[in-house]
Amino acid sequence: MPRILGVDLPNDKPTHISLRYIYGIGPALSLRLCDEARVDPLRRARELSDDDISRLATILDREYTVEGPLRRQVQQNIARLKDIGSYRGMRHRRNLPCRGQRSKTNARTRKGPRKTVAGKKGVKDK
Repeated sequence: MPRILGVDLPNDKPTHISLRYIYGIGPALSLRLCDEARVDPLRRARELSDDDISRLATILDREYTVEGPLRRQVQQNIARLKDIGSYRGMRHRRNLPCRGQRSKTNARTRKGPRKTVAGKKGVKDK
């Protein structure tokens, strides 16, 4: 099982698919990485030599922000939004959607399970 930047890549998947297990690497970047490192993207990850793995790791380390530093950067950006009191920061602080989705209905993933409040009984005035 090859290990790049502290992430174990799955053995049985092609290289360009298994590279996506690293945080910050998507489909396009994984193919570009394979091209830069001169690695066949369709070769299985278990077939990679130590030389191939080291080439991939050095390219990632030198040119891209991935894994821990990227997670830290994202968290710092969110903390900055909260500190300056922007609308997006307030939405993050309240655990509500930040990108313009409606939240009167829906948004259950972000808001969590419903908190049902007992409604008032209809009081009849005479």
